[in-house]
Amino acid sequence: MVFQEWIRRARALGASDLHAEADGPLIVRVRGKLQPLGAPSSEAELRQTGEELLGADAWAGFLSRGSADLSVELAGGRCRINFFRTVRGVALAVRLLTPSVADLRSCNLHPDVRRLIEPTTGLALISGPTGSGKSTTLAALVEELNATEARNVITLESPLEYVHTNRRSFIRQREIPTHSPSFEQAITDALRENPDVLVISEMRTPEIMRLTLNAAETGHLVLATMHSATCAEALTRICMSFPAEIQASIRAQLADCVVGVLCQRLDFLSNHRLRVPRCELLLGSTSVRGTIRAGTFSHLANVIQSGGEDGMWSFDRYGRWIEQRTDWVGADEPAAAPAVPSQTHAAPTEVAMDLAELTELVDRLEKRGH
Repeated sequence: MVFQEWIRRARALGASDLHAEADGPLIVRVRGKLQPLGAPSSEAELRQTGEELLGADAWAGFLSRGSADLSVELAGGRCRINFFRTVRGVALAVRLLTPSVADLRSCNLHPDVRRLIEPTTGLALISGPTGSGKSTTLAALVEELNATEARNVITLESPLEYVHTNRRSFIRQREIPTHSPSFEQAITDALRENPDVLVISEMRTPEIMRLTLNAAETGHLVLATMHSATCAEALTRICMSFPAEIQASIRAQLADCVVGVLCQRLDFLSNHRLRVPRCELLLGSTSVRGTIRAGTFSHLANVIQSGGEDGMWSFDRYGRWIEQRTDWVGADEPAAAPAVPSQTHAAPTEVAMDLAELTELVDRLEKRGH
């Protein structure tokens, strides 16, 4: 399949994403920047790729709906693929996932991020813009639990990205709509499946948000992601998704169950040729809960700024930590010193031979003198 070759070439460049459109050039995103990968992809190639990966039924659904999502393992790693239609024909966007699930340290996150999974109940949110690594951080938190805690973890994902292997925890992963028709149905079912931890890949609708808050209030630790630029914006979006007449009760519910919010962006460290997350971390302190309950979300930035002793991090303070850190995981090693050309090794040998000859000559002269 030509698609596998595209993936291999993209991975060889260290790309995070691959984009293709009928009769358009292949484009990859490397360290946050778009660059061409090769010759244009044809409509026939993209259709063949879609039919092979999706299968007959899902391809028919794509043709009627105009989009389709799936996650597969290709060319040595998992890929999250979105097929969609444009004015030029079939197109696709591929997120190239890391081959294995990393822990927090391997994701170059500060150890304080682990505080999000230390409680046994409540809601922990992972937020950020598209492509900021939310799914990777979410998988890393699950893997931290898997390595240290014996918990029953149920994940609800669309599509399923990282596959976890049971270690200390018992992890059951469900893909929407493959294993359940909707997130709403899957959350309702999960509460009957004796979970300790419920993982929701993205809160998209008010109904999913309502069910997520209810799950967090009923004795479960819930980890979820959503799109936002700051921690305050994530909490504001949840409350503003509901009708005005019930927003006060939603704020109270959110204040009671919030464990914390992590908002992240990706920075490129040119010295190490590495992209690392820059984070804002809000934790559910008394002042945070009071601010949420009062609805004064604009004050949360000040609460985070003054909450360093409680383990909170502003983007600026986290940036200073990034500047001071040197032991990055996955950073390029410094270039090795260039090898000395083989002909330069002759010089010391020649010098050694000259000295030997000179010593012999001195001995002869001394003998003649005597």
